[in-house]
Amino acid sequence: MPLSRSLKAILLGCSVALVAGCQTAPPPAPVLRPVAFTPLGLNAPYLSGDLIGGRKSRAAKMKKANAKALTAAAAPAYMAELNRELRVQTAGIGLDVLQVGSAIVIRIPAALTFDSGSASVKPEFDATLLEIAREVKSRKQTYVDVFGHTDLSGTAAVNQGLSDKRAAAVASYLASHGVAKARIASKGLGETAPLYNPETSEREMAANRRVEIRLLPYTG
Repeated sequence: MPLSRSLKAILLGCSVALVAGCQTAPPPAPVLRPVAFTPLGLNAPYLSGDLIGGRKSRAAKMKKANAKALTAAAAPAYMAELNRELRVQTAGIGLDVLQVGSAIVIRIPAALTFDSGSASVKPEFDATLLEIAREVKSRKQTYVDVFGHTDLSGTAAVNQGLSDKRAAAVASYLASHGVAKARIASKGLGETAPLYNPETSEREMAANRRVEIRLLPYTG
């Protein structure tokens, strides 16, 4: 018996729906990794400079908190293991783990952590910071410095204030998730330590907007 037009229409509609349902979903957008450190960035004086607040003062806080110091001989292996662990834990999430002398620098693009002009950590980035906090918390024989940076747009005063607040926000997050306060210090560098100067593209501006967590060995 020939099918009625209405039945044919229904069957055709079902066939289209089934084909549409079988189509694979579009692949997720790739994670945009930040640009690699330029030689200027790796050699920036603040990265290899003294601890925020000075080593003597920071060591006194660690001692008061009964932190056990590493021996000079044990420090390199301790930091090398931490470097490996951080690279595994943060692989593919859009940040960089870098070796700078005896320090490890975790560089986080500000776009991942903060909305424009804001110093409140984005809820969607909470899991990433939590991974960092867990790893840093377990490595108690390190100092933790948090640096905040902006791009070169806006006024120097506004950029300085924003970078201070962003560095403090990340430091507070680490402290609230188990990293001992005696280990942590934060500082905003505003627009004074750009990776790119001048900025000739949005890509370079985005690279300049960043937060960095620097880990250094606590040695006796």
